[in-house]
Amino acid sequence: MAATSASAVQNAVTSSHPPVEDVDVCIIGAGPVGGSLACRLAVEGIRVAVVDRADLPPMEHPDFDGRAYAIAAGPKKLLEKAGIWDVLPLPAGPIEDILVTDGRPGEPASSLFLEFTREDAHQPFGWMVEARALRVALNAQLHTTPNITVLAPAEAKVVRKSDGADIHLKDGRSFKASLVVAADGRKSRLRSEAGIPLTKLSYGQTAIVCAIAHEFPHDNGALEHFLPAGPFAQLPMTGTEEHPYLSAIVWSDKDALAQRFADLPDDMFAREVERRMGSNRLGKVTPVGRRWVYPLSAQYAQRYTDTRLLLVGDAAHGIHPIAGQGLNLGFRDIIALSDILLTAHARGEDLGAPALLARYQARCRPANMLMLAATDALDRLFSNDNPLIRLARDVGIAGVHRLPKLRKAFVKHAMGL
Repeated sequence: MAATSASAVQNAVTSSHPPVEDVDVCIIGAGPVGGSLACRLAVEGIRVAVVDRADLPPMEHPDFDGRAYAIAAGPKKLLEKAGIWDVLPLPAGPIEDILVTDGRPGEPASSLFLEFTREDAHQPFGWMVEARALRVALNAQLHTTPNITVLAPAEAKVVRKSDGADIHLKDGRSFKASLVVAADGRKSRLRSEAGIPLTKLSYGQTAIVCAIAHEFPHDNGALEHFLPAGPFAQLPMTGTEEHPYLSAIVWSDKDALAQRFADLPDDMFAREVERRMGSNRLGKVTPVGRRWVYPLSAQYAQRYTDTRLLLVGDAAHGIHPIAGQGLNLGFRDIIALSDILLTAHARGEDLGAPALLARYQARCRPANMLMLAATDALDRLFSNDNPLIRLARDVGIAGVHRLPKLRKAFVKHAMGL
């Protein structure tokens, strides 16, 4: 595809903005998945345009997104290759132990448990990164990496044909791309326009997300404590001068109760958090900063491709956060996709060819559906108080604890290795 095309010439006539040159790949959505894919492809010489309806700098504000991500080992390598990891403004905190327990609020955890330790992985299971820190690093790389054109805020109409795609911006500019990647989230407009069916699953749960300071160090250990109303996760964060011992929590509870819990005064909220820890290993808890609530659901697209179009990340699938795999699943999409595209680019192949799209779907969708089924089953198995089911699941997790080879197999898959 020529560097300067007829569409670029037309841009200069029809718009007061600088013209947009044609690209190899146009990514709609500059979130963590879309932005990381753009950087990964661009550093290898693929020309990319990234279009997002929102302005990117405001996404760096602390109030924009309160989440912290547990980045697995495989996705960490992706971020390193894309040049993003090295420009994170805050240090990532390693997760070196994971304790899985079962119980009820206000009661000690079951004596039957599952623990993944340093000996199971020989490297951290993952690294905790604040959403804001990842956004800062993404913005820096998107605007400084050669071969990337950032169009934000901008709205685009995409016209896909068998021989390529035309992207028409609301300001009058237009350009061409061989491939369009939909990274525009759970409510993906591109997915809807392509007529790709979507199946949704409801959990009747809402997640409360915030940071807590605590009396005792976490020693880089994470907790997944299963409760009748939904799982409670504590994730180790890097401390600050004010709060040397700091963690993120993801507390899932019934829709009708979650907002009420989130709105409690600090002292009462801290008490409820402590009741859900299953032990006193972190000591006295103090809430830090704002609390966010996110309704939980799962969904999956019936296919990931259409003419000159691929779905990635939340546009393709959304899962329960019970295993901390949501963003990692999106990163695995783009690990596979970048591998396929870079190989095709090196061979001079058409990046939007049907055979290439089919390879991506065959590589990603079966594994993603397996992960969705696993997280769905875990939540439905553990988010209830049936005594017989409680006993069976406690015996089950204790059994896995006593089988090192099985533990290591779980760990390897979760780490994306």
